[in-house]
Amino acid sequence: MPSGQENTSPRILVIWPPQVLSYFNAGHHLALYQVTGHLRSKLPHADVRVCDASVERITWKDLGDDLYQSQYDLIAVMNDFDGVDGLGRFLSYAHALCPGSRIVTFGRLSGMNPGFFQQFDLDAVVHTGDFEPGVYAAASIFLGLDQATTAAGVHLRRDGCWIAPVQPGALLDPQEWVLPQVDEIPYHRYDEMYGNDANKFCGIPKRRELVVPAARGCPLGCSYCEVHPIFGKRERRLSVDRVLAYIEDSFAKAPFEYVAFYAPTFTLDRNWVRDLCDRLIRAGSVYPWKCATTIHHLDRELVQRMGASGCVRVSVGLETLEPAGHGALPRAKHTSDANLDQLARWCADAGIELNCFVIVGLPGTTIAGAQHTIETVHRLGGRARPTIYCPTERMTPDMAEAEIAGYNRQLFVAGSHEFTPAELCAAYGLVFGPQCDQTTVFEQIPPHQPAAASL
Repeated sequence: MPSGQENTSPRILVIWPPQVLSYFNAGHHLALYQVTGHLRSKLPHADVRVCDASVERITWKDLGDDLYQSQYDLIAVMNDFDGVDGLGRFLSYAHALCPGSRIVTFGRLSGMNPGFFQQFDLDAVVHTGDFEPGVYAAASIFLGLDQATTAAGVHLRRDGCWIAPVQPGALLDPQEWVLPQVDEIPYHRYDEMYGNDANKFCGIPKRRELVVPAARGCPLGCSYCEVHPIFGKRERRLSVDRVLAYIEDSFAKAPFEYVAFYAPTFTLDRNWVRDLCDRLIRAGSVYPWKCATTIHHLDRELVQRMGASGCVRVSVGLETLEPAGHGALPRAKHTSDANLDQLARWCADAGIELNCFVIVGLPGTTIAGAQHTIETVHRLGGRARPTIYCPTERMTPDMAEAEIAGYNRQLFVAGSHEFTPAELCAAYGLVFGPQCDQTTVFEQIPPHQPAAASL
């Protein structure tokens, strides 16, 4: 500890280390702030700080200054599918400049492949269950608040050996979720991330979004998705009351212009969505919003009600229109051209932009089939967001960093396809080539107007 510095209460850092992101979805970064809030609620005397270094453009010198001067007792490092590029370097800085800290990692990648992280100089790896109780369980042990030798859903390292959890991690009741404090999230950086719509990131350019973490868990069970292995197949959802209160409070605190509901399948609970829409309509439909769901979980009446309540974009996991690819999808995602045409008409009638997620290289499909799917979306007036198929089941604990970094839905994993060089070139062209369907939906969202000064 630097000379003259006294630590009177535990100091905790929750961080996404510096790296160049391959993709940005603000919803994926919310876990930083929800874990932070959870730790603050459970450890009221601790000094818990949060930093999304990748988004905030923190340099290694900035980070080194903070590590040395703060001398954290615990560091919780968030990981993601492509979020390992800076992990090794971060750990080098942490161990050199903050040698007394214990370090736990949590995130989507460790939820799918915890063994991979055992090659790093870490003290704990959160595997199953919600991230918040996993990090808190490790914190309790490392801070001396719990004498347990194991933690639910968490791999612990003791005397150089890794101890696997004896039971799965906890899944919190939604009432236990601590919603993010909007005043500590770098929304101005998020605005910049979404500025170029050709990137096909999830946000809407020229307007600021408030992300509302509305639900966790999903019963669909898509093989390439991390949601159900980590958060369970039973959906858990915030109450409509709490959602609306959070929106109203957040809009009063910062210049938000629309709401992004973060949920695996937003319209899974149709009664919940109808209630939300009806209450938004009664309030004057003053909060433009967007969501993601499936075609199967939409109907004409629901789409109309969503549009009337302020919905400006609905994203659907279309994945493919090629029947040969349906074997890789749950039945609820077996979609035909006719199904898509019907949804496009519903959305057009309701004034909603249709955004379709398309998987290039899905098993059983061809590059021509992916091209047809995207062209059909365009013909129907929709926006397509293509990504490369990612076979997460092929990940192994003994992979090198360079190998695991390839599971980022932008590059084909070696051995996962049989495409010719020409087909590979065409496939990458669908993702990285010019994008002709950039959004204009921001025109439906009124820009923020600063409040007039009091006289």
